[in-house]
Amino acid sequence: MKAVLYEKFQQPPKVVTLPDPTPEADGVVIKVEATGVCRSDWHGWMGHDSDIALPHVPGHELAGVVQAVGRDVRNWRVGDRVTVPFICGCGACPECHAGQQQVCLHQEQPGFTHWGSFAEYVGIHRADLNLVALPESIDFATAASLGCRFATAFRAVVDQGKVSAGQWVAVHGCGGVGLSAVMIASAVGANVVAIDIDDAKLALARELGAAHTINGASGTDVPEAVIALSGGGAHVSLDALGHPTTCFNSIVNLRPRGKHVQVGLMLGEHTAPPVPMARIIGKELEILGSHGMQAHRYGAMLDMITAGRLAPSRLVGSRISLAQAPEALMGMDRFQSVGATVITTF
Repeated sequence: MKAVLYEKFQQPPKVVTLPDPTPEADGVVIKVEATGVCRSDWHGWMGHDSDIALPHVPGHELAGVVQAVGRDVRNWRVGDRVTVPFICGCGACPECHAGQQQVCLHQEQPGFTHWGSFAEYVGIHRADLNLVALPESIDFATAASLGCRFATAFRAVVDQGKVSAGQWVAVHGCGGVGLSAVMIASAVGANVVAIDIDDAKLALARELGAAHTINGASGTDVPEAVIALSGGGAHVSLDALGHPTTCFNSIVNLRPRGKHVQVGLMLGEHTAPPVPMARIIGKELEILGSHGMQAHRYGAMLDMITAGRLAPSRLVGSRISLAQAPEALMGMDRFQSVGATVITTF
């Protein structure tokens, strides 16, 4: 198979030919029809993820067709259209037994713990637990954007933030996760304030339902602006970027007893950002993490998509070839297009 491979961190990846994968007894091999290029992949390539063993094939946002099935798999057949969460559960630990595969104690992540989807084929383990059936009405490029960005935002807004109609929600960072969160929070009836430093992304946030936008590069005091617009502060605020500044602002712009949801990864030099603990205590704020979404929760999100209440297809940006993937991966720290970049040609 053709695949993108890097042999050293921070060295240019190459498109090479590798052996096709074979399914494990409980797994499947998926013919990849589309796979997203995500900032998490860039962090992996930079050497920020201890799970990656070199040489490595990145890629964790994928959709495709089942190509081969392990002997113990019961629920899937060759030809099934599928996608997969970027966190795959083991099925045996206490968290998996509680239905919380997104924090599985022995989790696996294609593109991190084993070779991923920047390839013609990818192996997925424990298929009966981790695969998600893809409705015919959802195209592969759109489905590839669900696994990390859109599903992560759905759980952050709906399950962790428990956002309800009429609440004020601040979204800090309008990349793939942030724009997804804007759309989802708006769909459940919230008043959304979107914050970014890129006017094009803020314009798209308004199209997706944001009631207000703030350009953080304009010298505006972001927390003060959110508090003023919302009449006292956000009920729920998400840091969808993963930066000390956006994390701090997201906490400070909350009203009393508000919820901060940290979605953007804090890696490298940003692993331990400062937080305003006196404010957290004095205002009884909740600080929550959100890490992906379980396969069994995809149904609610997919139902909203097929009903037309959510339109993740609007968040698909550039469609590129596998040959263009190395350059797109290396450039994730310098420039991210409006919408998700998706590999659709192999």
